[in-house]
Amino acid sequence: MRIELEKRPGGSRLFSFLSPLLATLLTVVFGGIMFWLLGKDPVDALYSFFIEPLLEVWSLHELAIKAGPLILIGVGLSVCYRSNNWNIGAEGQFIVGAIAGSILPVVFFEWHSPLVLPLMLVMGAIGGALYAGVVALLKAHFNTNEILTSLMLVYMAQLFLDWLVRGPWRNPQGMNFPETRTFAPEAVLPPIMEASGRAHWSFVFAIVAAFLVWFMMRFTLKGFEVTVLGQSARAGRFAGFSSRRMIWFSMLLSGALAGFAGIAEVSGSIGHLQPTISPGYGFTAIIVAFLGRLNPLGIIASGLVLALTYLGGEAAQLSIGVSDKVTRVFQGLLLFFVLSCDTLIHYRIRLVLDRARNLIDGGAK
Repeated sequence: MRIELEKRPGGSRLFSFLSPLLATLLTVVFGGIMFWLLGKDPVDALYSFFIEPLLEVWSLHELAIKAGPLILIGVGLSVCYRSNNWNIGAEGQFIVGAIAGSILPVVFFEWHSPLVLPLMLVMGAIGGALYAGVVALLKAHFNTNEILTSLMLVYMAQLFLDWLVRGPWRNPQGMNFPETRTFAPEAVLPPIMEASGRAHWSFVFAIVAAFLVWFMMRFTLKGFEVTVLGQSARAGRFAGFSSRRMIWFSMLLSGALAGFAGIAEVSGSIGHLQPTISPGYGFTAIIVAFLGRLNPLGIIASGLVLALTYLGGEAAQLSIGVSDKVTRVFQGLLLFFVLSCDTLIHYRIRLVLDRARNLIDGGAK
């Protein structure tokens, strides 16, 4: 006996549209059950997790800070996934973008100019794109599995960052702490509204990027090419589209947005490089992309939802005393239910008895 998935002929457009909402509702329900099993009041715990972070102006700024990189990375990943190129290594591209963009304020720290910040952002995007280009090169010319290579490159980027901040880039006046020099004021991404909070322009850049990619996917030939090659590479070849060029395009675009998010996060929120600069934005953005239905505008909303899980986890630690791993559990539940709902909407599950099928096939012969 085995389980098979059978494609539904039409599927339900209504349920397909409501799938993210249903997945979010199931996540909340099972999250409440988890809190109950931990001996916490589910209502109080869910209030701390989802409502409390929205009640203060400063926490809304923190929500925007965490949503910015999630939206930027998720938008880039949506192009990859819609073109059937599975970039799992955005976390590494995020880190390399942060490193590349930090060359100016760390190595050339004596240079003070209004050009420093724009050049940092450009260098961060280029660094992320080049790192994703390694994955594109291996897939396009050597037929290497991009899931494996992009994921392994994440750990190389993390180790390289750790070596830099503990070695050649360590701050000589930093009391031997593993971090670089603090960025000069010219290298710091300014806040949007300094009087009310510290949310910086990364969130605005993310919204602009989402609308630009949405326009590309909706109204340009390149967006049509992404869709066609993602649904059927053979049909794309008949239309004159190149799968190899699409690998390069989608990976470079995804890597550039991830690298831009990396240097924006370091410049706007941290102010220097340190061994850990991300709570896992590159991996969480995968959930953001799927929860947003691989639509850049939907990714704006899903990015805010996933950013809320980070804030809610921190609030729940303080108010009800749960582990910081609760955030990861919520994010994992959300991804599980998104994929499960999509699967059950578009496919039927069938139990196949191999022995019975063999008898039927034998009788037919």
